[in-house]
Amino acid sequence: MTFPDKKFLNIKEYTNEYFNNYSEAAASLDISKLEQAAEVLLKAYQSKSTLYVCGNGGSASISNHLACDHGKLVATDTNLCPRIHSLASNVEVLTAIANDISYDEVFVNQLKLLADVGDVVMTVSSSGDSENIVRVAKWAHDFGLDVISLTGFSGGRSAKIATVNIHVEADNYGIIEDVHQSIMHLLGQYIRQLHMDEMVIKDRHF
Repeated sequence: MTFPDKKFLNIKEYTNEYFNNYSEAAASLDISKLEQAAEVLLKAYQSKSTLYVCGNGGSASISNHLACDHGKLVATDTNLCPRIHSLASNVEVLTAIANDISYDEVFVNQLKLLADVGDVVMTVSSSGDSENIVRVAKWAHDFGLDVISLTGFSGGRSAKIATVNIHVEADNYGIIEDVHQSIMHLLGQYIRQLHMDEMVIKDRHF
């Protein structure tokens, strides 16, 4: 069954159903996948490898937000040196590749120029099946990089390519993106607090 599957005539009912569905989607997460993703990210942050993250639309916004939070915030009060690059952030580069080559190549074209051994790629895609997401995941996998994919719906092709697939059991874009945003926050906050002095944690707002 999909949500919504009927017309709601007042916002209270819609709000209750939305958050009920959000709670179910969040509860569907495989914690072992979060553990694996945290290990991959921490290894990259400790070795000063680069995390490349990308997504389309709302997922591009999550990618850019991740570059902020997993960069500046994870480094604050820790000895970590995260190097984060959102492949969705440079509109000049994106439009040049889309116009001159293909929109399907907007992420992988950048990665081919930037990636090095030991780097990590994270894709954020509700469908998991956007062609530009699949292409960047496949190239990264073939190049020997770890790939973390955040997906929803059926998971798509990127779920099968990924080293670690964090899948959200939901079929509403807003709910999937909300859970993806939560995953982004909780991974960053978990890694940060793990490398902070406990007395400092008590004095900080996360």
